[in-house]
Amino acid sequence: MRPIWSGIIGFGLINIPIKIYSASEERKFSFDYLRKKDLCPIKYLKICKADGQEVPYKEIVRGYEFEKGQYVVIEDEDFKKINLKRSQMIDIIGFIKQEEIDFKLFEKPYYIEPEKNASKAYAILREALKKSKRAGIAKFVMHTREYLVIIAADKEALILNQLRFPAQLRPAEKLDLPQKNEFTAKELEIAIQLIGQLTVPFEPEKFKDTYNEQLKKIIDHKLKGKVFRIEKEEMPIPTAIPDIMAKLKESLEYAQKRK
Repeated sequence: MRPIWSGIIGFGLINIPIKIYSASEERKFSFDYLRKKDLCPIKYLKICKADGQEVPYKEIVRGYEFEKGQYVVIEDEDFKKINLKRSQMIDIIGFIKQEEIDFKLFEKPYYIEPEKNASKAYAILREALKKSKRAGIAKFVMHTREYLVIIAADKEALILNQLRFPAQLRPAEKLDLPQKNEFTAKELEIAIQLIGQLTVPFEPEKFKDTYNEQLKKIIDHKLKGKVFRIEKEEMPIPTAIPDIMAKLKESLEYAQKRK
């Protein structure tokens, strides 16, 4: 793996030089757009909206539109001026209980690896987080953006989880959501029993990306000049309000028989 960022984690007066690696990867197929008659790949040009002329890459700059049609140019050097320290350091602001973190804020995980001669400080922070069941909360800058992150221990590694800022979340209050009094106590009781029957240990390795698996089979068949046929699945029918109690009981009976 190649590191995507290197710098320092600040933990009190302890500074730990580290590297960050992406802990996830996109497992999806990449498709190109082609001309239909001869499968020639399509190229997109950078065109000026004013005169329709193609603009060479070296002549392209980045700008912020402060008024309609009015821009101020922002150079790479401008981003570096904002805060040089923050672009090179992850300063832990404080520590929180892991269960306090709102799961809606989670965005992307990264692995943290210590630089040479930083193993002891890294291990101390990792084990202290494990024993205390705490996570560090911090901010840092990567690729001209500031991120809110948490740092937690996961087995032998420290994990940095990129979070969304709360202001980035859309409020759920704008949705038309049901109230608590729209069901009976008995319906709720059976639903809770059903959840209990269907509760299993979380084993993520058992879950597979079946969509990508099917797509790969289609591609493989096309390469061999064959047609991939898949059994047509019936779409589920929404449960009607009068049928909910009956369906809950039926589901509970089925779940109990499976155990």
